Amino acid sequence: MTQSQRIRTVVFPVAGLGTRFLPATKASPKEMLPVVDKPLIQYAVEEAVAAGAEYLVFVTGRTKRAIEDHFDTATELERELEAKGKEKLLQLVRDTVPKGVSCIYIRQGEALGLGHAVACARPAVGRREPFGVILADDLINSGDRAPALAQMAEVTAARGGSVLGVERVPKEQTDKYGVVEGESVAEGVTQVRGIVEKPDPEQAPSNLAVVGRYILSRNIFEHLERTQPDHRGEIQLTDAIASLMGEEAVCAYEYAGDRYDCGDKLGYLQATVAYGLEHPELGPAFRRYLYGLDHT
Repeated sequence: MTQSQRIRTVVFPVAGLGTRFLPATKASPKEMLPVVDKPLIQYAVEEAVAAGAEYLVFVTGRTKRAIEDHFDTATELERELEAKGKEKLLQLVRDTVPKGVSCIYIRQGEALGLGHAVACARPAVGRREPFGVILADDLINSGDRAPALAQMAEVTAARGGSVLGVERVPKEQTDKYGVVEGESVAEGVTQVRGIVEKPDPEQAPSNLAVVGRYILSRNIFEHLERTQPDHRGEIQLTDAIASLMGEEAVCAYEYAGDRYDCGDKLGYLQATVAYGLEHPELGPAFRRYLYGLDHT
């Protein structure tokens, strides 16, 4: 990946309460829910680093201290693993955050929407642009291909402006997403003309749904400042992006990969099965177990 294709700063809005997973998330962040042997936020960080991230900005809230602890140095644990000669586990712990990557934590005092969370990251983003946003709930498995954010970085390098990660969803599910309208300008790339938030299926302009991946121009912060709260009192990122389109290009990119909605219990279970089957150590035995269940 060339210097121009790197996304040096990535924002992780992690202040949500995770109420759909209560009581599991009563005292533990939903982003720390494990998929096999790694928490959701770890997968998100690895995707960011693969896109060239050097600054990881976590917009946190109350009860999210476990995220900070996870990415901190665990001196006692490392000493114990080293003393017992568990080199493989030691390396896993040390590689939680690669060398040269900095973690920055910003507190979101009130949960006032995704747009507000991104706006909170403004001091940390500074003049580095563009920057990425990853929602850890959306776990994307790109297999042997580049991770989703790195794929989007290629589009940003080629076309400039902001890029929204999208996927095609069944028409009857458009009322669960922000849906883009626009025209195709390249394979998998749509020039966005508008975004409709959770439209009824019969009114949806397309079935291209925005999922939890964004590469945004720093100009988004000015538009977030001017965005009015919705009927719930929340600042919506899609409203600010719609405003941004008035002054610069915004594209939607259909990334290659399988997305699992881990903010939903069924999606989380599906991700656990899919990643379990691919696990280099557990996969074969897990597959035999599942096959046995199917034949009992």
